[in-house]
Amino acid sequence: MNRSRALIVSLAVAVAAIAGVFALTSTVSIGSKARASTDKQVAERTAQLDRYEASLRKALAQKPPRLPAVPAAAQSSASVQSAAPVRVVYHRPPPVVVVKHRAGSEREAEYEHEAEYEHEDEGAELDD
Repeated sequence: MNRSRALIVSLAVAVAAIAGVFALTSTVSIGSKARASTDKQVAERTAQLDRYEASLRKALAQKPPRLPAVPAAAQSSASVQSAAPVRVVYHRPPPVVVVKHRAGSEREAEYEHEAEYEHEDEGAELDD
């Protein structure tokens, strides 16, 4: 190999190595920026959840308002008995009739049979 060709190959390898180092440093810096923003988002969300947890604990510590008094059992059973039972009437729908027309039914066969006899009778009269 010539010295000039060896020099060209070595320069190409050097340029590729410099480009690789530059790409590596930019990738590392992007990763550290992303990690910092992720840490910030996690911290904000944690603080928000802590505030919500505190509000839930405060609401749990307070006593709920009193419920209204339940009516006596005798009054509720009397009102249920006084109501007339509802009568349910079921009406069946009218039947669905499906008519299928088929070629070669019995009636058509009878008509064809009669027509054959009529033609035979007519032919006999003509021969005489």
